[in-house]
Amino acid sequence: MEMSVQQLVTAWVAGAFAAAFPGRDEAVAACGASPTSNAEFGDFQSNDCMRLAKLLHRPPRAVAEAFLAAAGNPPFAGRIEVAGPGFINITLDDAWLAETLGRFGADTRLAVPESGTGRTVVMDYGSPNITKPLHIGHLRSHNIGSALDRLYRRLGYRVVADNHLGDWGTQFGITIMGFRLFGDEARMRDSPLEELERVYVKSYEKGKQDEAWLARCREELVKLQSGDPESLALWEMFTKFSLDELDRVYRRLGVRYDIVRGESYYRDKLLPMLNLLAERGLTRVSEGATVVDLDAEGLPLCIVRKSDGGFNYATSDLATAASRQEEFHPERIVYVTDERQQLHFKQVFAICRRLGLDVRMDHVWFGLMRLPDATFSTREGNVIKLDALLDKAEELALGLVRTSSPGMDEAQQRAVARAVGIGAVKYVDLSQNPQSLVTFTWEKALSMEGNSGPYLQYAYARIASVRDKYAERFPGADPDAAPIRLTDPIERALAVRLVRFPEVVVAAAESYKPSMVADYLVGLAQLYSNFYQNLPFLKAEEGVRESRVRLCGVVARVLREGLELLGIEPLERI
Repeated sequence: MEMSVQQLVTAWVAGAFAAAFPGRDEAVAACGASPTSNAEFGDFQSNDCMRLAKLLHRPPRAVAEAFLAAAGNPPFAGRIEVAGPGFINITLDDAWLAETLGRFGADTRLAVPESGTGRTVVMDYGSPNITKPLHIGHLRSHNIGSALDRLYRRLGYRVVADNHLGDWGTQFGITIMGFRLFGDEARMRDSPLEELERVYVKSYEKGKQDEAWLARCREELVKLQSGDPESLALWEMFTKFSLDELDRVYRRLGVRYDIVRGESYYRDKLLPMLNLLAERGLTRVSEGATVVDLDAEGLPLCIVRKSDGGFNYATSDLATAASRQEEFHPERIVYVTDERQQLHFKQVFAICRRLGLDVRMDHVWFGLMRLPDATFSTREGNVIKLDALLDKAEELALGLVRTSSPGMDEAQQRAVARAVGIGAVKYVDLSQNPQSLVTFTWEKALSMEGNSGPYLQYAYARIASVRDKYAERFPGADPDAAPIRLTDPIERALAVRLVRFPEVVVAAAESYKPSMVADYLVGLAQLYSNFYQNLPFLKAEEGVRESRVRLCGVVARVLREGLELLGIEPLERI
């Protein structure tokens, strides 16, 4: 399909306004249509008459009447009406909708536009500090970033997914000092990241009580950043252990990256960046530190070199942004981090603009995730390890699978439980507005009803069952060769929602909200449930029967596509 239904309707609306008001190209250029929130008002609606009325100094109803006079009768429109003060309501023609849905279902891309062809976006997400096991606080960056990664690839963008690891910062001075004093070689062999986290915590706590110790930790960081061989050897050992462990968890989560470049990758670019800032007259010395004043942007000053000579995250991110622009020539760079980094990125982006970096830079920040209790805490005060969360999810999901499919063999039950459990955890996160605080509960995550990952996986599996039963009862018949007929309002509502899928993908990518895809899928699954429960399928008359089974297939394709965009595995059976 060359364009989605909404693109088609929007183009027609804009053209009709242009014909109605010649010479006002700038005013009508932004005209278009959006889906209605209530089917009583049609399928699409344009509110542009109110906006144009102010520019044209005419009543909104008069603008709407001029629109109708110029609009004609396009083949997709069954009814065009003016409502209220000047809303234009558009109802799609049933026959046209049925034919379009057939082409939509046969389209390999489900009409999702390749609008990103020839354009590059760098996605910076995940990006944990190494030497520490991943915990529940890391989940959102990996989940949201990975979903955005898939959305942009689906739109045809060249995506460079970068796991920008924290491997060169303040924590390494603390960890190196802690390892030298508190490290246990046997523990390092058995559980390296747990041991590194343990020595970090002990060293950090000691630094809070002993200023001299904290000063030595800072000295260790400067030694590392200056290339001290002994410090580098320890750092390399820590890094190897960390990367091995991260790769294991990423495989479990279904997260992948194109490049993994920690802050250390850019360490030789830090001093040149500092010199560039100085050459542009952007820096000054304050209490021994080198800073950039950002008063003009309404921001506090930004430290780019600490008083002890060490570099910080701002310097690293500036060097990284410049390097990415030079290497990848992206249209935009997207950073996915928690809400606490908002000021940091405002400062970095402001300095990048002063340096003349010609790239759009967006910070996608998210609220924190928490549990209502510390169920997975091994001792009071510990963070909840991500592995423990996923283990628990798979364990609980296995109980559901054994209940729903007792005849399934053990290996398949465990494979399904893995997909259901991990999908449930991911969906709880991705179904929320990224900027909201997420409180994770098992009841919500593993519910087979309503807004949950298992509910969507079950909806998909149920459609597979319908198609299988049709094949058994009517061997050799091909429902996909039959025309789609919209003989009932439920079928029509399902068709309208299906053809809106491309616009949801575009909107979710542009707004950086995978939750829009999740909302769409839940609404689709609920409509399908209504369709399934209220209309006969296999017992319907010939023609209607094939149309409904074909409609099931289109729903299945969209559910599969949407789940895969969210990184959740569709299942043929649960």
